[in-house]
Amino acid sequence: MSAKHTIPFLERQSYRRRRLIDTIRTLPVIGAVLWVVPLLWRQSEAPDVVTTSDAIIYIFMVWLLLVVGGGWLARSLKRSDAEETEREG
Repeated sequence: MSAKHTIPFLERQSYRRRRLIDTIRTLPVIGAVLWVVPLLWRQSEAPDVVTTSDAIIYIFMVWLLLVVGGGWLARSLKRSDAEETEREG
């Protein structure tokens, strides 16, 4: 006998909410990878060398991007939760 695999049906909002939570969970990993990038830059005295101040500006911009992205995702999650409770009630 062949076992029929059934795929559970997920509502569109529930599915989007789960993917949003997954995205929020990956933000620290993305941030860590982006913060390591300046370590790969050359540290020689060549004319095209990247200075330490450029690396600090890069790290600050990555930090700012993570904060803004996290805030936007949190706001989207809050809005999704509000819509879900409104639909239930």
